Amino acid sequence: MAIEQDQLQLQRIKQFKEEMTRFMMTYKFGLDEMNTKLMILQEEFQHFHDYNPIEHIKSRIKTPESIIQKMYRKNLNMSLDSVKHHIHDIVGFRVVCSFVSDIYRLSEMIQKQKDVTLVTCKDYIKNPKPNGYQSLHLIVSVPVFMSDREENVFVEIQIRTVAMDFWASLEHKIFYKYNKAVPDHLLQELQETAAIVNQLDHRMEELHKEINEIKQLQHVEDSPILEINNEKIHLPMNILKTFMDQEDLS
Repeated sequence: MAIEQDQLQLQRIKQFKEEMTRFMMTYKFGLDEMNTKLMILQEEFQHFHDYNPIEHIKSRIKTPESIIQKMYRKNLNMSLDSVKHHIHDIVGFRVVCSFVSDIYRLSEMIQKQKDVTLVTCKDYIKNPKPNGYQSLHLIVSVPVFMSDREENVFVEIQIRTVAMDFWASLEHKIFYKYNKAVPDHLLQELQETAAIVNQLDHRMEELHKEINEIKQLQHVEDSPILEINNEKIHLPMNILKTFMDQEDLS
């Protein structure tokens, strides 16, 4: 009887291990799907626009331990179905942009993709948190196609400027150092620095607009340049004109 119970216990452990592995792999595939989308946008900007608004991208998947801790904090039922339903930030991305306008531009492009479904949007730029934190938070759903089924995976995307990211990193380090019991004078300093960050972003945005206006007034180069894989290729005007004439005839 004891041997049968042990075998049954081992079978249950094996089944749970397989379910957990498949569960975590699904989120890993969801991360891969969103990472591909963001990398395509980043490379497209690099080749077809004056500048690349995406400075850098970071991603992560919560560990099973972190997921369980969050379930306990929220007093939720411990099951994989409950995790799928309630925890929407197992997959997380942080996208750092150059300017505030880039944040909303990138957010719009992500939401326009046909297989991306917006779940929630929290705008902490227009409505900063009391401590001064600023960022745009999106929760989206992306499909993952497995061998036997399709799964929709929730992904959290935080989009912020370089200045916002620097402030958030500093704030996180301070809270970690003081174990969340931060002295009042430091909290006040953080709020004041957040206001400075906001002013800096606005001033940089104005400079960006002014530079773009100047560039639009500049004369277009006689010999256009193609840039492929960081290599610049000069395209003579006579060749370009030949192709354009052929397009007009067709």
